Amino acid sequence: MPTTETLIAAITQPAPGQLVLSGSWTSRTIGHIDQQLAALLLSDVASAAAPSHGSDKPAVQNPIQPTIQIDGSQLISIDSIGIWVLQRRLQSIRDQGIVIQLSGWSPQYQTMWDVVSQQKHAALPISKNASFVENIGKNAVNVWQDSVSLLSFVGEIAMTFARLLPHPQRWRWRPVLRNIQLAGFEALPIVGLTSFLLGIVVAYQGADQLKHYGANIFVVELVGYSMLREFAPLITAIIIAGRSGSSYAAQIGTMVVTEEVDAMRTIGIVPIDLLVIPKVIALLIALPLLTIFADVIGVLGGMVMARLQLGVGFHEFAERFGTEIPLKTLLIGVGKAAMFSMAIAVIGCFQGFRTEGNADSVGRQTTRSVVQTIFVVIVLDALFSVIFNLLDL
Repeated sequence: MPTTETLIAAITQPAPGQLVLSGSWTSRTIGHIDQQLAALLLSDVASAAAPSHGSDKPAVQNPIQPTIQIDGSQLISIDSIGIWVLQRRLQSIRDQGIVIQLSGWSPQYQTMWDVVSQQKHAALPISKNASFVENIGKNAVNVWQDSVSLLSFVGEIAMTFARLLPHPQRWRWRPVLRNIQLAGFEALPIVGLTSFLLGIVVAYQGADQLKHYGANIFVVELVGYSMLREFAPLITAIIIAGRSGSSYAAQIGTMVVTEEVDAMRTIGIVPIDLLVIPKVIALLIALPLLTIFADVIGVLGGMVMARLQLGVGFHEFAERFGTEIPLKTLLIGVGKAAMFSMAIAVIGCFQGFRTEGNADSVGRQTTRSVVQTIFVVIVLDALFSVIFNLLDL
C-alpha cells in the first residue's frame, strides 16, 4: 500500500538531461513541485546543449539535436493537471530546439499525454460576426421562446386563479388594496392632467375644420367618441404601463436578485399567489376606473375648448353629449381598459421573474417590460378596432 511519502509528487535528476518522475502527480499533490521542476529544467538546458562527460550515467544524446529524457516508470498516478503543468514548463525547452523524450510511461499515461498535447496546441475558436440572416434567425428564435414562456406564465396565473377562486378566505386582500392605492389612486393626478390636455387638443384640432362647414356642434361627437372609445383607455394604459408595469418588474426583479423569491418557495409560499395575483386583481379594478375618470376629465377639456373656439356652451355640449353618445361607447372603452390591465400586470410580473442574479438585469428587464407592454397595448387596441368594426359596434 503506498505510503504518504510516495503519494507526494517528486522529481529527481540522476544524470544531466534525464529527469525521473515519481509519486502521485495530481491536482492535489503537485502544488510544491512547480518551482523545483522549473529549476531542474533550467539546469538541464545547458547540459542538453553541452553534455557533461563526468557523469556516471549520461543521458542518451543526439549529437545533432539535444534531448531531455522524462522517465515516468516510477509514477504511481498522474492526471491531466499534472501533465499540463509538466508540459507548460517543457514548452520553453521545446522553443529552444531541445527534443523531449518519454521513457517508461504506461500506455494509459502516454495516451493522456497525447490528448493534453493536442488540446494544448489546438487553435482557439475564432469568433466571427453573425450575418444579417443569422441575426434574423436568432432574434426570431428568441421571440418564439419568449412568447412560449409568456404563454406558460399566463397558464400558471390561470391555474392559480382556478385554485384560489373556490376559497375566498385565501385571497390576500391587503396586498390587493395596497396595489389599488399605488396603481389607481396615486395615478389620478397624472392621468387627469394628461386626459384634460388631450381633450383640449382633440377639440382644438377639429375646431378649424368644423368652422369651415358651420358644424360647430359636431365637436361633441368628435370629443365624445375619440375620448371614450380610443384615447382615454389607450393613454391611461400607456401611463400605467410606464408607471406601474415598470414598478412590478423592478420589485419582483429585486426580490429575485436578493433571493427573496427562493426564500418564499422554501417556506412553502407560491410566489405567484403573493406577488402576481394581487397585482393582477388590483390593476383589473383600478385601470377601468381610471379610464372612466379620464373620460370625464377629457370630455371636460373638450368642453372648455369648444366653448372658447366654437362658441358651444357647456349646457349645450352636455345635452347633445347625453343624446348622441351611446352607452356602448363608454362600455367599449372600459372593456378595452380591462384587457389592457391584464396585459400590463402579466408582462410586468413576467419580466420581473426573468431577472438574473445582478442589478443590471433588473434595469434591463424593467425596460423590456415597459417596451413590451406598450407595444402589446397598441397591438390590442388595433385588433379591437378591427373586431369592433367587423361587428359593427
